Amino acid sequence: MPASILAIDIGSVKVCAAIAQQDSKGLRIAGTGIARAQGLKKGVITNIELASKAIKEAYESAHRIAGTSPKKAIVSLSGAYVKSTNSNGIVNIPNKEISLDEINRVMQTAIYNANIPHEYEIVHALPYKFRVDDQDFIEDPLGMNAARLEADVHIITAHKSSLFNIKKAIKQAGIDVDCVVLGGYASAIATLTPEDKELGACIIDMGGSTCDLVIHSGNSIVYNDFLAVGSMHITNDLSIALHTPLQTAEEIKVQFGDLSEPRNDYIEIPIIGDEEQTHQVSLEIVYNVIHARVQETLMILANSIEKSGLKDQLGAGVILTGGMTKLGGLRELATATFDNMPVRIARPKKIEGLDESLHDPQFSTLVGLLLYGAGEHTMYEIDSNRRLRYKNEEQFTDTMLEEEITQIPRTSFEEREPEEQEKAPALDDLSNMAHFEEQKSSFKDIFTKFKSWLTQLF
Repeated sequence: MPASILAIDIGSVKVCAAIAQQDSKGLRIAGTGIARAQGLKKGVITNIELASKAIKEAYESAHRIAGTSPKKAIVSLSGAYVKSTNSNGIVNIPNKEISLDEINRVMQTAIYNANIPHEYEIVHALPYKFRVDDQDFIEDPLGMNAARLEADVHIITAHKSSLFNIKKAIKQAGIDVDCVVLGGYASAIATLTPEDKELGACIIDMGGSTCDLVIHSGNSIVYNDFLAVGSMHITNDLSIALHTPLQTAEEIKVQFGDLSEPRNDYIEIPIIGDEEQTHQVSLEIVYNVIHARVQETLMILANSIEKSGLKDQLGAGVILTGGMTKLGGLRELATATFDNMPVRIARPKKIEGLDESLHDPQFSTLVGLLLYGAGEHTMYEIDSNRRLRYKNEEQFTDTMLEEEITQIPRTSFEEREPEEQEKAPALDDLSNMAHFEEQKSSFKDIFTKFKSWLTQLF
């Protein structure tokens, strides 16, 4: 029986839901739904009840088309909520062969070394570089013979209260949260090719009110940033500059939003406050307003790339996606702003059943969430549930690892039932994890010594 995957992309302009079926033949989209965003501003929930209403509307539309109703969703998280850091972990390999247990331990060690504040919760822990003994640039250490394993890990965290608000809005819509995925990470999954990953690339999702930037180098994301500016800011600028209603400004942006070259034509538009009256406006003014806002946005994003210190590792250049990329001439302006780096505008990967209208840059995050649920994530990852995800997961079973993961305490105090919250003390999850790993390592050492003693005895 095919597995159902529900993805919900919570944006500032629209909320999108998609239901897909995964079987041995691959992934197939069964239904989609779109609702106008409410209770959201610049990627942040400002009204839980209104946000929940929009989520429910999008979900029910997808459910009616698909005929199935998964109750757990993979949900996007705006970069507005997150902070990130890079950390390093080192572990010894007692049995001289690297298993999933050791990979999990080295990632947990990196998390512990990062000293994450208690009020923040891990969303992703993504290893981007492995070292086995003295060998560097190891793509996949699983099964290798070694005495020591080291990993550099990119850790993305979000404030617990922000995650709680998102989960509450989803819950009120009648849906449980399976896991939370950074929107920029999902867009990278949907747009990156194997060559992009090998060469290194910067992916920028330019949405309605936000821009999410992530840099993929090596095995995974190594940097992410967020800008609270999007295409709706162009609409606001046009409305103010042309003294016209927002709806008219949006129509002008869509119809005449071209950054290639200014036009000398005039258009007749209504006046704000008295829409029965009109006045003429030069399209050159429209061009100047749009150009100024987009160039400013691109310059801030270019500064973020410089700040990352990874510009020299972007062999594949910059990949633009999101609704704002519909502006004509954007690629050329971006190329000039990013010091003539290669720039391309990307649509999400094609999935069976994906309507042509959804095969559009503005739905990259939604498609990426579905692909994430289907296993198209990094080689190894600790997700928002503190669960180890890895490629070819269904082909590998490790009972001991599964037992260990279930014993890891939940990182979110708010995720507990109200009765549990009253009884439970505020625990430092990372300290618990360190204590757990120390105990496990101690047990292994005792068992190894005991086995050695028996060998000598008999």
